[in-house]
Amino acid sequence: MRNYFNYFTEIEERFQQRRGSILLLSTLDWALIETWHEASIPLDAVLRGIDVAFDKYEARQKRGRMRRINGLAWCAQAVMEAAAELSEATAGTARPDSVAQESGFEQKRVAAHLESAAVTLETAEVAPEACAATAMRLRELAGALRVPEEQNSAKPVPAHLETANLEALEHLLTVLEEKLFAAVTAAAPEDLLVSLKEHAARELAPYRSRMGTVQLRQVERQFVQKQLLVHYNLPRLSLFYMSQQ
Repeated sequence: MRNYFNYFTEIEERFQQRRGSILLLSTLDWALIETWHEASIPLDAVLRGIDVAFDKYEARQKRGRMRRINGLAWCAQAVMEAAAELSEATAGTARPDSVAQESGFEQKRVAAHLESAAVTLETAEVAPEACAATAMRLRELAGALRVPEEQNSAKPVPAHLETANLEALEHLLTVLEEKLFAAVTAAAPEDLLVSLKEHAARELAPYRSRMGTVQLRQVERQFVQKQLLVHYNLPRLSLFYMSQQ
């Protein structure tokens, strides 16, 4: 079974493979992947949707010259259709209790990621109180992860911090990031937010016919959130953004 934390990477690799060249995903592409992840769209459905979209594109390309696919949003409609088909096919079947975790997310590395984010937040110039509170919480989580090996079971690690249950930690970090984003949004000037929304609208314009209204709003929100955090040089808390070094 695929590692839970390979969701973003495998989607990026499949898109690049089908496109036939290395094309770095855009902010819009990453925002779209996040909406799929938040909507619990299975990885298999996303990969299948990408394949279907490219298969249809290649079939049409043989009948006439077409522009090359330059964005993951081109596959959005096919992904949603694949998700619906997979849901129907698996209706009534038992879901696995958990996703097997692979190596690479050892507690020390996760703790280092949380501490690095805390350091950045402590020097933030926007929404300083919210940033400081988030930094403090991240240091608490990092401290709980750094349980001395010699203690073993003498001081159990909280369930949501166990290496075998990193998905629960990811959910907690998502909550912290949402609260941080709300505080930063409230502190940001109106003209900046308007500018980011207009930017999102321009980026999404070519793909509006391939997305439903709800999905468009979700992607726009993710896009604005990413751009706002970049503008203020604030870190992403998700383990998806943890350094692989």
